[in-house]
Amino acid sequence: MRYKYAVLGAGRQGVAAAYDLARLGDAEEVHLYDLDPESALQGAERVNTLLQSGVAKGRGLDVRDASALVAALKGIHSTISAVPYAFNLPITEAAIAARSNLCDLGGHTETVRRQLALGDQAKAAGVTLTPDCGMAPGLNINMGIRAMDSLDEPENVFIWDGGLPQNPQPPWNYQLTFNFNGLINEYYGDAWFIRNGQPIAIPCLTEIEILNFPQPLGMMEAAVTSGGLSTAPWTFQNQLRRLENKTLRYPGHWDQFKAFQNLGLFELEPVEVAGQSLVPRDLLNALLAPKITPEPPVYDVCLIRTQATGRHNGSPASCMLDFLETYDIETGFTAMEQLTGWHASIIAILAAQGKLSKGALPVELALRGELFDQETARRGWEIKREMVTSPAAS
Repeated sequence: MRYKYAVLGAGRQGVAAAYDLARLGDAEEVHLYDLDPESALQGAERVNTLLQSGVAKGRGLDVRDASALVAALKGIHSTISAVPYAFNLPITEAAIAARSNLCDLGGHTETVRRQLALGDQAKAAGVTLTPDCGMAPGLNINMGIRAMDSLDEPENVFIWDGGLPQNPQPPWNYQLTFNFNGLINEYYGDAWFIRNGQPIAIPCLTEIEILNFPQPLGMMEAAVTSGGLSTAPWTFQNQLRRLENKTLRYPGHWDQFKAFQNLGLFELEPVEVAGQSLVPRDLLNALLAPKITPEPPVYDVCLIRTQATGRHNGSPASCMLDFLETYDIETGFTAMEQLTGWHASIIAILAAQGKLSKGALPVELALRGELFDQETARRGWEIKREMVTSPAAS
């Protein structure tokens, strides 16, 4: 059987998702929609050129127009939303009305919880809802759960991930591969972890730790950031003793951004400067974003490391998974685009194929076991696995 897909948003991640749908989703059609029709057409042309096909179609669409959105999604097996998270709740309602499976790139856990609350409506419509897909949250959580499932009695799951330049340039040693506000939102407020079996809020940019990776990456600093675990802390409460996720950066990054945070430059409440009302985050965006936004091509690297500890065959055990992806010269997709767009595509394809349960399916439960192994292997993702078991105490 061949399937029809829709992608809302023809930005970096949306085009990457459309490419993966067209390449590996048994696609009859991939409709790429954007508020700017020219962006949609250019994205579809890029997909068709890479695959030497005509499967992708670019069209203009305003996702704020509910009736037009429902009409566009009718007859679509699976939809991916790659637009800002503020639109995702009405998009979810439209997908249910159109009877189209839906996944999105998330970005706001409270919005995700509201979407998942529509699970009964989705089940009645015969569709699957899986918000908060992408690299993180998304693939990082699935890797953590894959490590967890390798143990008979998992107790703790630790996840570290990050997107970085392959060749860091001082003084920032960082490059922006997604929306600036999305970056600052990750650094703002609290993250939710599990400690002592219960969800707990941990302040962002705290609990910095050092991890070492093979050269040329070397030493990394990891800090608490928000949203990376999506709804997993509530899904696995009382099942895990600890569940944590931290973001990886080159040394010095957290000191820089902690200074911005302490100055109040992450804030959204306007302040008065020389008689003018100014939003601090807008100022930070105007000054910093141009300095850390690279010109294409963007030679980046994405890292995910997960570790589960507990017991296996009656003995203390640990399972560690390591994954590294880089900019792809053949397609021109960055590592961030691949891991973000392609993870969403995996979920959309599985939903279209009927391999996921109907209703609300949080991302942490959507890709497990053999499905995880099969789908990552299909994309050439080499995930290194290290299992260590200690002798049982006599």
